[in-house]
Amino acid sequence: MEFYTKSLVALIIPVMVFVLIGCGSSATDSVSAPSPAPSSSPSPSPSPSSSLSPRSIPAMDCASANTGSSGRVFIHPGALNNRTDLDFVRTQIAAGQNPWARAFNEMKTLATRNKSTTAPTTEVAQKNDARKAYANALAWAYTGDVKYAENAIAILNIWGKTFSGYPSADGQNLLQGGWIGALLGPAAEIMRCYPGWNPADRASVQTMFREKFYPVLNTMSTWNGNVDLTQIDAMMSIAVFNDDEAEFNLGLQRMKARFPAYFYLKSDGGVPSIAGDGGDANKFWSNPTLWVDGLTQETCRDNGHHAQYGLASALHAAEVAWNQGVDVYTEQSNRFIPALELLAAQMLTGDMQGTCVNNFATTDLYDTWEIGYNHYHNRMGLSLPNTEKLITTEVRRRGMNDWNIFYETLTHAGAK
Repeated sequence: MEFYTKSLVALIIPVMVFVLIGCGSSATDSVSAPSPAPSSSPSPSPSPSSSLSPRSIPAMDCASANTGSSGRVFIHPGALNNRTDLDFVRTQIAAGQNPWARAFNEMKTLATRNKSTTAPTTEVAQKNDARKAYANALAWAYTGDVKYAENAIAILNIWGKTFSGYPSADGQNLLQGGWIGALLGPAAEIMRCYPGWNPADRASVQTMFREKFYPVLNTMSTWNGNVDLTQIDAMMSIAVFNDDEAEFNLGLQRMKARFPAYFYLKSDGGVPSIAGDGGDANKFWSNPTLWVDGLTQETCRDNGHHAQYGLASALHAAEVAWNQGVDVYTEQSNRFIPALELLAAQMLTGDMQGTCVNNFATTDLYDTWEIGYNHYHNRMGLSLPNTEKLITTEVRRRGMNDWNIFYETLTHAGAK
């Protein structure tokens, strides 16, 4: 299989649109307890809490397209969030529309100033820093308030100048680097559009990613598949920020190897072997009782908990690729859509649908369904009834945000 590259027109048109609206103007797998996402009604509704005006938001001073070292044209902003997404959500917040306004008001509580002068070393402290950086970057993009921009680049600059890297490229470090990189990468990519970010400081952050994150991202984890997928998630966003075609292509190659070994597809004729499976696919997949399209390598591991992380990271990576003109979604639709629909059915009913020995689904629910649903339903017009029902009745009401799952209802609900 090979990834389908969208036509040149699909790249040129967004660039033309960006210019017209001012883009180029000068103006272990263990997871700690997450926090709940904001409540939301199924359909957009006004909220009196927002008083933003679209006029208050300046044009982002960001080069629409830069050429990588080998000739790929990178679109900016174009990691997990593209220009159209950011503008759409900004408009919804300014109009007080939910679920965006409500989600923004909760996320904004994370958009605070960082008082430290060195990059943290512990897992939790790094997580808090990375979440602050991304929250501030999004808050700036949505409001135009310079205080958020300064908060974001202050965090990124500290990392660029003081982060010493991970002790070794193995074990938990591979997952931690993925988690943190998947937050810092999108944050940095948004902030490259801020005219107040000193080019030398921005270059230091790019160097930091290459020297300190690449070693733990480019060493593929052989643990459960969500770890490799989290690494890939980070690789893709960082590659875009760094205009690094080699890293971007490595991320695509890792997807091609991991997706068939994580998302079951009957037509494959069996489960492909991958490093870490011990030569026993049944055991590696936690002994499913029913092999059906939509099953993931971690479905029966803990009945949907880690499967949501794996699916989230896979869809993040596909979204970054899409924003750069590479259509991973179409090639993987036979895997992604059944995975979304089966997992949604399991979450909705509390029943694993006969796939696992333990037939009770996890009660953990994460805010990570909007990206895939937005693409397949809003962009492509496909019906995903289980996913739609789960999003509108449960995810927007109680979906949790943790690690690289970060307010996806805010960033991608209805954003084509």
